[in-house]
Amino acid sequence: MPLQIDFVFVPQGAEYRSVYKGLQIAGYNAATVVPIPVGPQGVTQFLQKWLQLFPGKTSLNALLMGLGGSLTPQLSVGDGVIYQTCVDGAQGGDVPMTCDQQIFLSLSQRLSETVIPATGVSCDRIIHTATEKRQLAQTYQADVVDMEGFALLSGLKSTPISLGIVRVMSDDVHHDLPDLNGAISPEGRLQTLPMAMGMLRQPLPALRLIRGSLKGLKQLEQITTQIFKP
Repeated sequence: MPLQIDFVFVPQGAEYRSVYKGLQIAGYNAATVVPIPVGPQGVTQFLQKWLQLFPGKTSLNALLMGLGGSLTPQLSVGDGVIYQTCVDGAQGGDVPMTCDQQIFLSLSQRLSETVIPATGVSCDRIIHTATEKRQLAQTYQADVVDMEGFALLSGLKSTPISLGIVRVMSDDVHHDLPDLNGAISPEGRLQTLPMAMGMLRQPLPALRLIRGSLKGLKQLEQITTQIFKP
C-alpha cells in the first residue's frame, strides 16, 4: 500500500474476521483494525468514546471496509467499490460527504482492475426489499447502501483522521432479503436468536443472503490483501 493506512474500521463479526485475515495474508502490521458496531447510532456512540482515547493531532489515514448492498444492476454480488461520496439516507439529507481524495486516488490506482468508484447512501436499518433499493437509488442517485459510512465520515470530519471507504456487495438489487432489523440492538450488536428466527421465517431470502454474504466476505478478504500487500 503506497499510502500508509493507520486504522481500518470494520463492522464487528464476520466482516472484521475477513479483513483481519486479509491483512495477515498481506503481512501488513502498521494498521490497527478497529471493530465497530452496526448502524449509525452505534457508530456515533462508539466514536464519541473512541475519540476520547485518541492521543494527538497528527494527520492519520483510515479505511472503512465491509459489505454493502447493491442499488444498481451494474453491481453484482462479490463486486467491490470505492466510495467517492456518501449521503445520509437515515435523516434524508441531500448533501453528500466526500471521502478523502488522496486515499481514493491511491486505492483507485491499486485496485483499478478490481473495484469501481461509487456513491454510497447510509441508512439506519437494513434495506431488505428490492423495491426499497430501487427507491433509494432513485432518491439519492446512489450505487450502494450501507449502515455506517455517513456516520463515520461525519464523526471524523473535525478530527485529523482522513477516511476512505471500500465496500463489497453481499446482495444485488433484484432480490429481497429477510427482514433482520429486529436482530440489531440499539448499541449496534447483531443478536443471534432474533437473527436466526428472522431467517427461519423467510428461508429462501435467507439462503440467498447466506450465499451472498459468503461470497462477499471471501472477496472482502482478497481485496484487503490486494490493498495492503507490499
